[in-house]
Amino acid sequence: MIKNEFKIFLTAVLFYTRIPCPKWVDHSADYLNKSARYLPLIGWIYGGVSCFVLLLSLLLNLSPEIAVVLSMVSGILLTGAFHEDGFADVCDGFGGGWKKQKILDIMKDSRVGAYAVIGLVLLLLLKFLLILKLTNLILNSTYANPALKPIKLLFVLIVSHSLSRYAAISIAFTDTYAREDADSKSVSAVGSFTRIEILVGLFFTLLPLGFFAVHHLPILGILIPVILLRIYLASYFRKWIGGYTGDCLGAAQQICEVVIYLSFIALWNYI
Repeated sequence: MIKNEFKIFLTAVLFYTRIPCPKWVDHSADYLNKSARYLPLIGWIYGGVSCFVLLLSLLLNLSPEIAVVLSMVSGILLTGAFHEDGFADVCDGFGGGWKKQKILDIMKDSRVGAYAVIGLVLLLLLKFLLILKLTNLILNSTYANPALKPIKLLFVLIVSHSLSRYAAISIAFTDTYAREDADSKSVSAVGSFTRIEILVGLFFTLLPLGFFAVHHLPILGILIPVILLRIYLASYFRKWIGGYTGDCLGAAQQICEVVIYLSFIALWNYI
């Protein structure tokens, strides 16, 4: 049982990151589908690595701006720009297409258009400014125990990456895959789900948030904009292409991540 779950987890690591895994871990359709339950845990890893690089850079007396850039670079290298690529494809597809098949064809095209470039530049710039703002808020805050500063920064990054990933994958729980190519890897990764995938993913999503909310209950307010955004994005994708694709889920993760950063800043005085 434990060995099987560990293999499912490693399948998630293999599919969603560039972290090396044992040779016996592969892209089995069954394991890929079940690995969705551990996507929020991938967010934990992403947040942990990003936080480590950010704090290490600050310890080396680098400016907060450089530290944030290095942190973002480490995250992109960790996943191979997995979700950013989906966001870029969605920008091109929905920006240049007006019918379902045209949108799907553009998103499948490996070439990058103006919508993708402009969208990515603005997205990364916005992320940089928001993470920098949160970093400065934490570093300049006054705590009786200074050790709380890195802990709070770690919490913010882990919640942002785990919650945004669960919000994205939850679209696959309720909607249908838009393409007809059933052999697509995206279908295998986000096919039919059981309650286990939904509940386990939710557990790992809410665990860090609930731990912090014990002493800072207003922090749960960040769930409201994320839920509303998730509902809107699912409806938007459904309207234009009749469901979702892997690119749509990647775009949803990126957009939700930005909204979570904004929510943390808006609620900072209540944390």
